[in-house]
Amino acid sequence: MVADRQVLEFYLDLHTFLGGREDGHSGVFPSRGLDRNGHCILGFGEGWHGTEGEGKDCCNGTAHGLDLSKDGLRCVRCSPTDYSSGSRKMFHEAATSMYGDSMSTSHVARLAATVSLAAVLSLSSNTFAQQAPPAKPDEAKQVTPPATPPPLPPDAHVQQTVQVDGKTLHYTATVGTIQIKGKDGKPAADVVFTAYTVEGKDRPVTFAMNGGPGASSVYLNLGAIGPKRVAFGSEGDSPSDPATLLDNPGTWLDFTDLVFIDPVGTGYSRALVPEADAKKMFYATAEDIHYLSRVVFDWLVKSGRMTSRKYFVGESYGGYRGPRVTHYLQTQLGVAMNGVVLVSPYLNPQQEANADLSPLPWMMTLPSIVAARQEREHALSQVSMDPVISYTRGDYASALMRGRSDPEATQKMIQHVTEITGLDPIFVKRAGGRLETQAYLREVFRAEGKLGSRYDPNVTAPDPFPYDPDQRSNDPILESIIAPTTTAMVNFVTQTVGWKVDARYEALSGDVNRNWDFDSAELRQGAVEDLREAVSADTKMRVLIVHGWNDLSCPFMGSILTVDQMPLLGDPTRVQVHEYPGGHMFYSRPASSAALRKDVMELVAKH
Repeated sequence: MVADRQVLEFYLDLHTFLGGREDGHSGVFPSRGLDRNGHCILGFGEGWHGTEGEGKDCCNGTAHGLDLSKDGLRCVRCSPTDYSSGSRKMFHEAATSMYGDSMSTSHVARLAATVSLAAVLSLSSNTFAQQAPPAKPDEAKQVTPPATPPPLPPDAHVQQTVQVDGKTLHYTATVGTIQIKGKDGKPAADVVFTAYTVEGKDRPVTFAMNGGPGASSVYLNLGAIGPKRVAFGSEGDSPSDPATLLDNPGTWLDFTDLVFIDPVGTGYSRALVPEADAKKMFYATAEDIHYLSRVVFDWLVKSGRMTSRKYFVGESYGGYRGPRVTHYLQTQLGVAMNGVVLVSPYLNPQQEANADLSPLPWMMTLPSIVAARQEREHALSQVSMDPVISYTRGDYASALMRGRSDPEATQKMIQHVTEITGLDPIFVKRAGGRLETQAYLREVFRAEGKLGSRYDPNVTAPDPFPYDPDQRSNDPILESIIAPTTTAMVNFVTQTVGWKVDARYEALSGDVNRNWDFDSAELRQGAVEDLREAVSADTKMRVLIVHGWNDLSCPFMGSILTVDQMPLLGDPTRVQVHEYPGGHMFYSRPASSAALRKDVMELVAKH
């Protein structure tokens, strides 16, 4: 241990001599581990001698700290290295304290050179031992474990009012936490919720979740159904516009209390376990459903609302969560939902599979492309879209299935797709009538030098790289909604409610999304099975699936085709699909928000 300690001290001294941490590094070094030459080690005990930056990027583009092993430097997060050695642990903590997640190629070179010298010192451990006696335990440098984050504040409340249908509604806004415990009974996560409650007898309560995975519930809260709203997601909205909260005429609060839940890693919710454990406990398909269901259960117990009528609303991936959370609560935790609202749901991922053979992926997107064109021409309505839906179910699907066996049908299909979309005939012909989303979004506004959003093609932004063959920039809507939602929510929580917290607010967490288990067979299977079983088990429960006509991320046609294949399960009106003008976040449009509110009020009134 003397040699190990001196190796670490020499490393620290050399690092200081060489200038310490560098700012403005040129890039992250993605690796599974590094040998003494700074090359990636793909597996334990396996030296790989390629060029820097190659190899499997299992660190998701970040270096998690390095560990000194017999093979050289290893990424401590990605290599199964024995962590019992004190020198390895000190080396890891020294590296991560200096560089954290900002490990660059220049840092790698410095560390590799340092370790090479350190190895020489290690070979002379007997000499060092003779020159300096072993350190006494109380003199040895103590390794401090990672600090436990300070506890979150206790629940905070504020009284507010909102004008709804010309009436003043008084309500209480609460920001608080539900703690999740692991199997060992120790705290594993703090889940933050925002609740709006109104005094009154027999008030229903609705639980709301967004998706991502990685999205907080701010979008449903301050954009769709909460008592206040901030402008975002529509053409002309700017991230630098004042993030002012105004009364939301589309709120549901006059007919149901509202509880918005931020999954772990989003909003202010946080894991209290190491990242590797958090991935298993919170960023996996089934585990996500289980702990979020428990959050609903615990809030009901904590608030004394177990006997209230209960509803669930989920948007996007939250629409995938909806049927699964509902079914899990119903059959495992003993809590039944009266109704479920799925907003632009990611309901049936299998529909997108095998586009080389199946017509389904093209059938899902064509109607939304046509709807976007009709909206630009001020001609969009249910009446105008009915023949588009019928064509998609019929002749379009048939022509795609026939393929080259029926050239005449294919040519007729391409001609009709050109007519109803208004796209360049050459573009449609080269695509074979199969309109890939990103190619369409660049093509439709190419002459104007703009990009359309896959969440709503009629929300655009100038293309910053118009001459590239492929789109390089992020989606126009995703780029613009983080600032207004974050600013408004942080100010509301910390200033209006007074829930003082020293932490970052994650409106849309890239870390959660990158760590998610997207390869799960359970995820690919979708949520339709749980939807069928939950509806079958409760013959009174009602489901409303709602979409914006223009949405290309979760197209409405996917839900229509899904419900088409469901058995009646009693009353056929218990599971319905409704469409509104707009895209994924159609509720950003006042008329669509009002129509959604009306439809949900009817659902709640029925059960």
